[in-house]
Amino acid sequence: MAIARPGHAASVREDYEIRRIGLHDLQIALRQGWEDFLAKRGDLVFIGFIYPVVIFFAILSASQMPVLPLLFPLLAGSVLFGPALASGFYELARRRELGLDSRWRHFLDVVKGPAFPALFDLTSVTAMLFLGWMTAAWFIYYSTVGQLGYDVLASPTTFLQAVFGTNEGWQMIVVGNLVGLGFAIVTLAVSLVSFPMIIDKKVNWGVALRTSFRVAWNNPVAVAAWGLIVVALLFLGALPGLVGLAVVLPVLGYATWHLYTRAVVR
Repeated sequence: MAIARPGHAASVREDYEIRRIGLHDLQIALRQGWEDFLAKRGDLVFIGFIYPVVIFFAILSASQMPVLPLLFPLLAGSVLFGPALASGFYELARRRELGLDSRWRHFLDVVKGPAFPALFDLTSVTAMLFLGWMTAAWFIYYSTVGQLGYDVLASPTTFLQAVFGTNEGWQMIVVGNLVGLGFAIVTLAVSLVSFPMIIDKKVNWGVALRTSFRVAWNNPVAVAAWGLIVVALLFLGALPGLVGLAVVLPVLGYATWHLYTRAVVR
């Protein structure tokens, strides 16, 4: 499988060339994402609040005791939908790059344009990964802390004591995090450039997904670093009551677009 470096064309399957990317490319993508946000996207801060609001209502629903064990998996798993939810930002970045009208009214063009069927299919793949993660999380809980009986769900305090104060709780933490890491790696490989590619090109979801896997496979260090950067920024954005996500999400959306343009020859 051939890999093209910037400025050097190579013929590859499906005629989509990929490049080697490094940490410098990640820095450039983040800087360009921030510049996009500052330049014309301040009017879209309110869209960034949608994600925190969804998480907030998820927390409220999880306050019901039977759902409490799935609160953390639910919050962690919601990140899987980030690339799909950021599709509007990819469209705005694409339009701005081409010198087209990139005002906020074009944010939802992705659901009205020809890319929507492929976007829907790829989002369905993400949804299946999410369901798989939630199923695995419930099985892990049931096999560990769940064996202590329903008394652990008497209150949030009792549940936390069971999680951090018993061997079963620590087993759940260790196994859950390892399994969650596996789902995160697969999701990162699936969504790294696939969603921006669907917005940019007339390709089906399979071509976009395979291209994303190829980019991840041939750039493991850069992709791993990108995953850590995304997690760190989401964590920082969530600290001030999730409000920071209103800025972090658009910036990551634009940065992901620019990372795609550096990883895939267009």
